Amino acid sequence: MIKHIVLWSFRPQAEGRSKQENIELAREKLLGLKESIPEIRSLEIGININTGQDAFDLALYSEFENEKDLDTYQKHPEHIKAVDFLRKVRDRRVVADYPTES
Repeated sequence: MIKHIVLWSFRPQAEGRSKQENIELAREKLLGLKESIPEIRSLEIGININTGQDAFDLALYSEFENEKDLDTYQKHPEHIKAVDFLRKVRDRRVVADYPTES
C-alpha cells in the first residue's frame, strides 16, 4: 500500500475569497475526488485546529493499492482541477508518499 499525505497553508486572500472560504472550498473539492477516482482506497481531509505559527491549514491523507494507482490519481482530470485551484490559493505545500506493509 502507498500512503499519500499533503499539507497546505493558504494565502490570507485569493481568488476573491477569504482564507477560510478557500480552505472550505478546497476541502469540498478534495473530498469529491473519492467519488470520481476509483483508485483511491481511502481519503481523509482535515482542517487543522492548531493555529501555531508553523501549522498548516489543511491536511490530506489518502491510501492507494500501489504506485500505479497513485500515478493514475495524480493524472486524473478531476485531481488536476483540484490542483489548479489549490495552486491559486495556497501559500505553501508539503507532500510525502511512502509504502507500507498494510
